[in-house]
Amino acid sequence: MAGLLLAAGAGRRFGGPKALAELDGEPLVRRALRTLIEAGCAPVRVVVGAAAGEVRALLPDPALAVYAEGWEGGMGASLRAGLTALGDVEGPEAALVHLVDLPWVGTDVIARVAAGATEDVVARAAYDGVPGHPVLLGRRWWAEIAGSARGDRGARDWLATRADLRLIECGDLGSGRDVDHRADLGG
Repeated sequence: MAGLLLAAGAGRRFGGPKALAELDGEPLVRRALRTLIEAGCAPVRVVVGAAAGEVRALLPDPALAVYAEGWEGGMGASLRAGLTALGDVEGPEAALVHLVDLPWVGTDVIARVAAGATEDVVARAAYDGVPGHPVLLGRRWWAEIAGSARGDRGARDWLATRADLRLIECGDLGSGRDVDHRADLGG
């Protein structure tokens, strides 16, 4: 199972790219990347856009970065770029899509969602029944999702049409809470 970290946003409400923000002295992009790797995702790609050079410099290997053309238009561009880049890699049957602004989603959540990785899987974490991230997408669907991802909705519209979408309850492991404002980081 591949890991795909979406970290291209400018963080307008946040006041700058969330990928560069720190929690407990660790940039959010490194924290999320470490979580994917520790959960067993390989290969891993990090989609960059805003402050791409700075974010890339924080990665243990700059080759992990995929630049999302048109990232300013929203998450759809990031998802397209990431899935397209993974499509060139042989091996992974599925991609675990994670967001850089979910610093409290740990390896336990990723492992639970990833347990059903197959080439035709469509699954996502749920927190007390509410759909959230990460999302697990079988390789069979990557081109279709990339072709439909638009604006800031990413794969939301595509997922909404899926009768085969499995929600995997993770509320016992965390809240799935994201970071919208600097105050959300507690500092």
